[in-house]
Order: sequence, then structure tokens, then C-alpha cells
Amino acid sequence: MIRDQYAAVGAAAGAGLPVAVRALESAADRGIDVGHLLDRTRTRAGNAERFVEAYRRYIQPVEGDLGLQIAPFQLVASDAETYENRDHHWHLDLADRLVAADPELFRTTRRVDVDLTDMGSREAATAWWDVLTSNGGEGMVVKPFANLTRAKKGLVQPGLKVRGREYLRIIYGADYTSPETLAGVKKRSLGQKRSMALREYALGLEGARRAAAGEPIWRIHQCVFGVLAMESEPVDPRL
Repeated sequence: MIRDQYAAVGAAAGAGLPVAVRALESAADRGIDVGHLLDRTRTRAGNAERFVEAYRRYIQPVEGDLGLQIAPFQLVASDAETYENRDHHWHLDLADRLVAADPELFRTTRRVDVDLTDMGSREAATAWWDVLTSNGGEGMVVKPFANLTRAKKGLVQPGLKVRGREYLRIIYGADYTSPETLAGVKKRSLGQKRSMALREYALGLEGARRAAAGEPIWRIHQCVFGVLAMESEPVDPRL
């Protein structure tokens, strides 16, 4: 995807926008009023540079026999049991044991506990996210501590991605931070996407329960095909 999609955009912008800036600067030197267009083109050239820098963070040399590391955060199921009712400390402690057992294959999943009733705790988590994303991290996933959690209106969203600005530049385009683009992004209605996420979560959990119970494979595939059917619906996958 980086080679076929993102890099092509970055290469085109890197080849065209600097030339356009120089041409506009030359026109301005001759007294032609191109001030607004020149400023906008300079901004777009800078955005393109940041776009390339953002996707290049995901191009890394492969080292070792396997060539990748896994950062686990949750155990879905094992023989005859699923673990959706275990809190996230239980899951992450288990993940840490995997890291200790094989640090070449497994990587520690960084985390921070947040007390939503404590402003200091919320500010500390925000600062942690700022440092993470400013150093090239994609972002974080916010989850209820108790994992499978129900409230008055039903099941609480099991996970919410909170991505950083520069990663979102890859998703929404080089000019993601421009006022025009942000205005359009903020007008999106996410109700359908949230509803779909909850339904997919329920189907995935049901599939895991059926697998743990040793049910026939076609019963498990019913849940899988249900998720695939919803993924084919016309909902923006970038949200």
C-alpha cells in the first residue's frame, strides 16, 4: 500500500509543488499579485513533506529470522473458554509474561490507567498520548477497564482509536490539517460506524465462544461471514 498508493502521492507532490512554488515566487518578483496562491502552495508543499515523513515511519528494515514483533493486548479464547469478562490488567499481565518468555517475538504493549473522574489523571494520559504521537506513534486505543462493559444504553464501545495528527495525514491526505479539510471531517456522522463496530464485536465474540465450545466449523463461519457482510456496507473504512 505504501509503494502503490502513498509513495505515488508523495512523489508527485514532491516533484510538482516545489516547482510551482518557484514559479510563483518568480511571478511575485516581477510584481504579479500571486500572494494568496503562493502562500497556499507553500503550505501544501510543507504538508506534502510531512505526509512523506509520516508514511516513511512505517518502512523499517527486517531483522531476525521472523522479521516482525507482536505486541499482544488481549487473550480472546483458549480451549473451552473465552476471556471477555476478565479486566484489562489480567490480559496485559498475561501479555507481559509472553514478552518475558520471548522478547524477540513479543513486544510490550504500552499502557496507562486513567481515572475519568480525576482531572490530573486525564491530563497525564493526554500528555502521554502527545509524547507517543509526536515521536511517530500511531496513537492509542481507549478501552473500559472492565472489558465487556454494559451501561444504561447498552454495550459500551469496546475500543476507540485515538490517532495522532500525522498518522491521520496519511489517512485523509497531505492537506488533512487545512481548515477546509478539518471542517468536512468534523461534519461526519459516526453513529452508523459505532453501531457497526458493536455488532461486529458481538459477532466476533459469539464466534469465539462457539469455537471454544467445540461447535462445528460452519457455526463459527456464520459469525465470520456476518462480519464480512457488514464490512461490505458503504461506510467509510477510514473512520
